[in-house]
Amino acid sequence: MIVLLLAAVVTVSIIIIVASQMRERARIERIRKTTALEDSYKRAGRLLSEIPGQYFTADLKLLLIKRMEESCKDLQALKSDQPVEERLSAVQQLKKSVMDGEDKRTPIKIDSPEKSTYVQELLQNLFKMIEGMHKAGKIDSATAKKNLKFVLFLVHKTHADLHVFQARDYVKQNQIRKAIHAYHLASTEMGKSRDNPMAMKAVKSFRTRIKELEAIKGDEEHSAAAAGQSSLDKEWDTFLHDDEWRKKADYDD
Repeated sequence: MIVLLLAAVVTVSIIIIVASQMRERARIERIRKTTALEDSYKRAGRLLSEIPGQYFTADLKLLLIKRMEESCKDLQALKSDQPVEERLSAVQQLKKSVMDGEDKRTPIKIDSPEKSTYVQELLQNLFKMIEGMHKAGKIDSATAKKNLKFVLFLVHKTHADLHVFQARDYVKQNQIRKAIHAYHLASTEMGKSRDNPMAMKAVKSFRTRIKELEAIKGDEEHSAAAAGQSSLDKEWDTFLHDDEWRKKADYDD
C-alpha cells in the first residue's frame, strides 16, 4: 500500500513538473512569436516611411500594408499587450487611402553615396520581405515575381541616380570627361533592367546626353551650355514622379 502511495506521489509530481515545463515552453514560444511579429510590423512600417516616395507603386505599398495588417491580426490572436487595435485601425485607413489614390509620399533626391547606400539597403530588405511572403504562401508566384523584378529595377535606379548627380556636378566643374564616364555608369546600371521599358528609355536618354557632351568636350566656349540643365536632366528629375512609369512598372515577360 505504501509503495502504491509513493508511486502515485511520484507520478503526480512528474505530471506537475511536465505540465509546468510545457507551460513555460508555451510562454517562451508566445514571447518569441510576439517579438517576431512586432519586428515584422516595424520593419514593414520603416520601409513604407523611409523608401523614397517616388519609388513606390500602389502594389508595393499594398504589399507592405498587407504585411503590417497580418502582423497586427496575428498579434491579436496572441493577445499581445501592445496597442494592436489602434495599429490595425491606422493600417486599414492607410490601405483605403492607397487604394483610393490619396496616399502621397515625399520624393527623396539621391545626391550622395551615403544616401544611395542607405536606400539600396532598404530596397534589399524589401526584396527579402517579398521573398519571405512568397515562401510563407502570403502572395502568389506571379505577384512575387513581378514585384521582385521591379525592386531590382529600383536598386539599379538608385545607382543610376547617384551617377547622374555626380555627372551634373562634373559638368558644372567643366570636367566633361568625368561627366561622360558617370553617364556611362548610369546607362550601365539601367541596362541591367533590359526588360523594363522605362529603363531602356533612360539608357537611350543617357546615350543622347553623352553625345551632347562629347560634342562640346574640350571647347571652353561651350562650357556654359554644358553646365545648363539638359532635357535629360529634366526628364530624369521627374522619371518616377508621374503616372506613366507606374503603368509601365506592371510590365510582363
